[in-house]
Amino acid sequence: MGIFERYLSLWIALAIVTGVLGGSVIPDIFRAIASLEYAHVNLVVALFIWVMIYPMMVNIDFASLRDVGKKPRGLCVTLVVNWLIKPFTMALIAIAFFEHIFAGLVDPQSASEYIAGMILLGVAPCTAMVFVWSQLVNGDANYTLVQVSVNDIIMIFAFAPLAAFLLGVTDITVPWETLLLSVVLYVLIPLLAGYLTRRLLDDNNNHAELSRFLNHIKPFSVVGLLATVVLLFGFQAQTILDEPFVIALIAVPLLIQSYAIFAVAYGWAWLWKIPFNTAAPAALIGTSNFFELAVAVAISLFGLHSGAALATVVGVLVEVPVMLSLVALANRTRHWFPAA
Repeated sequence: MGIFERYLSLWIALAIVTGVLGGSVIPDIFRAIASLEYAHVNLVVALFIWVMIYPMMVNIDFASLRDVGKKPRGLCVTLVVNWLIKPFTMALIAIAFFEHIFAGLVDPQSASEYIAGMILLGVAPCTAMVFVWSQLVNGDANYTLVQVSVNDIIMIFAFAPLAAFLLGVTDITVPWETLLLSVVLYVLIPLLAGYLTRRLLDDNNNHAELSRFLNHIKPFSVVGLLATVVLLFGFQAQTILDEPFVIALIAVPLLIQSYAIFAVAYGWAWLWKIPFNTAAPAALIGTSNFFELAVAVAISLFGLHSGAALATVVGVLVEVPVMLSLVALANRTRHWFPAA
C-alpha cells in the first residue's frame, strides 16, 4: 500500500477540516463552485468522482463479466438488502427517533421533514462511491460493476413508487435528469473510458504495460476522493457551524441505520459463505447512499431550506467517515470469509 492508502483516514480527516475551514473562511469560492451544476449534479464534484472511478474501471476485465452469473449469491444479498430491507428499516428508525426518542427536542413539523429526508436516503442506493469502497477492500471489480449496474436499473423503476409509499404521498417528482445524468457521469462514461484504455494497452495480452499504467494512475483515485470530500464539506460548512445540534440529532439514526444494514448484509454473506471479494462490496453497497438523488428530490419536494433537505445533507456528511470505518472493519475480518 502506498502512503495515500496507508494513512487514508488521516487524509480524510484533514480534508474534512480543510473543507469546513475553507467553506467558512472563503465561502464565495465554494459558492461559485457549487453554482456549477446541472440538474442538481455539481459538475466539479462529478469530475473528481470521475477521476476516482476511472482507474477502477480500467481494472475491470470485461471478458470475465459473462462468468458473473455463475455467482448469484452476492447479487442476491445486494438486491434484497437495498430494496426489501434498507428502505423500510430507515423509515422505522427515523420515525422511532423523531416521533418518540427526540420528540421533545424538535418541533413536529421539523421532525416530519427530517424523517422524509432520511427516507429519501434509504431508497437511494449508491452509484459512484461504491467503486471506491470496493477497491479499498480489494473487491472483485467485475462483480461490483454488475451489482451497481443492476441497482441502477432497478432504481429507475422502483425509486419513485417506493419513496411515494414510504412518504405517504403519491405525487413524487423524480428528477430524471439528475438520476440519468448521474448514471451517465459516474458509471457509463468512466466505464467506456476504462474499456477503451484496457483495449489500447492490453490488445495483445501485454499485461505488463497495463500494470505499469495502473500503478501510475492508482493515486488519482485517492486524490479524487480527498478533493470530493473537501468540496462536500466546504459546501455545507455554514450549515455545520450554524446547526451542530440538529445535525447531531439527525446523524444518530443515520449512524445506527448504516451500521445495522452493514451488519445484516455482511452477516448474511458470512452465513452464505460468499467469498470476501464479493461479500464486502455487497455489504458496502447496501450501506452507502446515492446522496445526489436524495438531495435533489428533497429540494424539489420540500424546498431548499427544508428539514428534509438538511437531513439528506447530513447523510452526505456522515457517509465518508462511516464507510471508512466499515472498510477498515471488513479488511480486519476478511479471514472470516472463504477466498475467491
